[in-house]
Amino acid sequence: MKNYFDLTGQVAVVSGCSTGLGVQMAKALASQGAKVVAIARRQNLIDDVAEELAKEYGVETLAVKCDITDTDMVNAAIDQVVERFGRIDILINNAGTGAVAPAEDITDEQFYNEVNIDMFGSFRLARAVAKKAMIPAGYGRIINIASMYGLVGNKVAPCSPYHAAKGGVVNLTRGLAAEWGKYGITVNAICPGYFYSPLTKETLDSDFFQQNAQTMIPLSRYGNEGELDTAALFLSSPASTYVTGVILPVDGGYTSM
Repeated sequence: MKNYFDLTGQVAVVSGCSTGLGVQMAKALASQGAKVVAIARRQNLIDDVAEELAKEYGVETLAVKCDITDTDMVNAAIDQVVERFGRIDILINNAGTGAVAPAEDITDEQFYNEVNIDMFGSFRLARAVAKKAMIPAGYGRIINIASMYGLVGNKVAPCSPYHAAKGGVVNLTRGLAAEWGKYGITVNAICPGYFYSPLTKETLDSDFFQQNAQTMIPLSRYGNEGELDTAALFLSSPASTYVTGVILPVDGGYTSM
């Protein structure tokens, strides 16, 4: 029986891998045999994640501290991974942030910070991984974590810089897919809907948001832990050879209405 999700021997870099969805996707990759490199700003948290993955799944792991707004740090981090493993097969660009405020009150700094982390940060990592590992190898899987808010606007949580940055990630994905296809690199995006994370829990648990879920989400609920895993595995798989430039919402149907 063929396991289409088998990632044995592959090396996966996951950014924003200190908490939440990044850790969940890292566990999914490790469960299929991938060696996992956890990247984030807080060394103590990624050390814990790397240790947990190695213990639970028996895979080789590495924790690399990196601020994705710092080009030199990004390049040094990817050099470290290539030096250690000799390859990078998968990149999951998951690191991000989210400023919530009425558009008329958003500062220049807030807007710049949002775009610098969510969009430019994803590009910095993709550029370094492609140049240093994937283009030379003639193979790669890049998965950008955008958001359903990169596809639509919203009336319940004003965050126009986030919409702009994630919308940028969506079309950056298409641009890179078009440019790097000739190198055997696929570039796709996942657009998660409402999922619990340390950043979202308080908002999602509010009565207003609970009521909104019933109205705006066809499945009438938020995403559960693990419900992004199969999308990440599908797009990471060596078997997904002919899938590139795809924007995949995992949002309970939110963007279908």
